[in-house]
Amino acid sequence: MSLLAAIKGTRGASGFGFASTAEDVTDGIDLSGKTILITGVNSGLGQESTRVLAMRGAHIIGAARTAEKASAALGAMSGDHMPVACELSDPASVRAAVESIKASGKKLDVMLCNAGIMALPALEKSNGYELQFFTNHVGHFILVTGLTDQLTDDGRVVMLSSAAHNGAPKGGIEFDNLSGDAGYSAWRAYGQSKMANLLFAKGLAKRLSPGQTANAVHPGVIQTNLGRHMAGWMNVAFGALGSLFTKSVAQGAATQCYVATNPAVSGVSGKYFADSNVKEPRADGSDDATAEKLWAKTEEIVAAL
Repeated sequence: MSLLAAIKGTRGASGFGFASTAEDVTDGIDLSGKTILITGVNSGLGQESTRVLAMRGAHIIGAARTAEKASAALGAMSGDHMPVACELSDPASVRAAVESIKASGKKLDVMLCNAGIMALPALEKSNGYELQFFTNHVGHFILVTGLTDQLTDDGRVVMLSSAAHNGAPKGGIEFDNLSGDAGYSAWRAYGQSKMANLLFAKGLAKRLSPGQTANAVHPGVIQTNLGRHMAGWMNVAFGALGSLFTKSVAQGAATQCYVATNPAVSGVSGKYFADSNVKEPRADGSDDATAEKLWAKTEEIVAAL
């Protein structure tokens, strides 16, 4: 067996690992009667997570940028589900989604914050802030904090972070350059947004009621349309080396589905997972002071919108 094959075949303490799929980690789990909110249901990891969790019996509240995209995605799934329009870069859209979900009267067993954008080649903004930070972090912050009261007593919040948080600026968050005007790098900005997702989960874990949990996950490297902004040569290399270093979409959706539903994770909160096992993030990804500073700054940003 090659070293690469051995690495891919390795399983951690959870019993799962690199090659486990979303179906593997949810095998035998009955989600009948459970309601799960998933952002980004219309493609990639969100679509696969929706398919598998619906197959296990969950009622899905599926969010996409438009109601049409959400409806089309959920229409392909078995069961009766609820489509919701939620454009994360538009606070009015996010707040409308919050109100729509509240009006449904449904309690949420899981909020799976899967949607995001990656590596925009040039600086773009929303409401004066760099677009990846605003979409990936601020949009989800508005959504989750707006729906915290809808969480069940053992409800779970799962934030899709990434190992790309290792590429965040020194200290984790450039609080003096959230607009990007003082310097912009596509990958540094993406890393910062993923660090923000990680720190948000950490901050949220401290604020939830006992029994409720919040965790961040790294799905692995997966070639989905999230990477559509990557330079041409990177996509060529990605395609050529994909079988060596990347996961399939089914494997990529595993960790978020594991953290969202597996009984073994009940009560585990404020952690970072990869390959369906607890892992250590970059040191500043565990820093309470930075997490609290980000929480306060994000509240300030949201209040001013």
